[in-house]
Amino acid sequence: MKKILIAAVSKNNIIGKDGKVPWHSEEELQFFKKNTIGFPVIMGRKTWESLGKPLQGRLNIVVTSNQEYSSPYHEVVFFFSLQQALKFCVTSVYEKIFIIGGGEIYKQIISDADEMIISEMNFETEGDVYFPEIDGTKWVLDSNELFTDFTVHHYIRKPDY
Repeated sequence: MKKILIAAVSKNNIIGKDGKVPWHSEEELQFFKKNTIGFPVIMGRKTWESLGKPLQGRLNIVVTSNQEYSSPYHEVVFFFSLQQALKFCVTSVYEKIFIIGGGEIYKQIISDADEMIISEMNFETEGDVYFPEIDGTKWVLDSNELFTDFTVHHYIRKPDY
């Protein structure tokens, strides 16, 4: 099972501000949907709360330390650690899973991920949540794809890491 980080980041590495994404790009949202549809998406509680409802066509997996947390939606499952969520996915039939944020979840998984799909927006912005630094000794830039609002950078973990 491939663990793939997928994120939209500003040129100055911002991914969030005040619990929300500090921009709106329909083009980037369509790219995100096209890549993640049909696969589980793992997110932290703050990312889940920023969505307000489940992402359709995907199993929504939320990581939270609050054991009382629940949801009325049947396509959402909760785990109390990222390791529990990953273990659940390993025992399922999925060929890949997407980690969709936020900052704390990305920090926990970046050293264990297989790939990263980073949509770098064509601007800088203000924010309070950053994407972790990408260690060039562990990652290879496999491809770039230009869009109107952003450039997608696809990274693959180096074989020795």
